[in-house]
Amino acid sequence: MEQNQTDLLTESVLQISTKKRKTLIPWWVRFFIWIFLFFGTIVPFGLIFGILGYKFQLSIYGLQTNEPISLIGISIIVIFLFKGITSYSLLKQKVWAVTLGIIDAIIGISICSFIMIYPFISPDSGLNSTFSIELLLLIPYLLKMVKIKTDWEQAIDI
Repeated sequence: MEQNQTDLLTESVLQISTKKRKTLIPWWVRFFIWIFLFFGTIVPFGLIFGILGYKFQLSIYGLQTNEPISLIGISIIVIFLFKGITSYSLLKQKVWAVTLGIIDAIIGISICSFIMIYPFISPDSGLNSTFSIELLLLIPYLLKMVKIKTDWEQAIDI
C-alpha cells in the first residue's frame, strides 16, 4: 500500500524561513546594478576602440584618463568589467553574488581612499587631493552586502 503524505511542517518552515534573494536588494542598489551592467557590456567595445586609436574619457573612483590604452585606462576598464560581472551576478541572484559585491565594495573604497590620501603622501605627484563622492555610496553598499550575506546564501532560488 502506498502512502502519499505531505510534510506540511517542512513546507511551512521553508516558506517562513526563506526569502527571495531579489527582495534582499534595496532599490538604490538595483538602480546601480543596471547602470554598471550597461557599462560592463560596453567595456569590450571601449577596449576595441582604444586599440584602434580612439581616445575617450574614462573615470571612476577618482581615476581619470583620456587614454584607454594606458595603465590607468586598462585599470578603469578592468574595474568596469568587474562591476559589470558583479551586477550581472546580483541581477541573476547567483549564490556567490553578494561575496563578489563585498569584494567590489572593498576594492572601490580602497581605491577611493588611496586616491584621496596619495597627494598628501607624495606632494610631488602633481595631484590635488579631492573627496571622492563615491565613498558616500560605497560604504552603505558594503554594509548592506555584509548585512544580507547570510540571508542571501540561505535563500532558495524560487
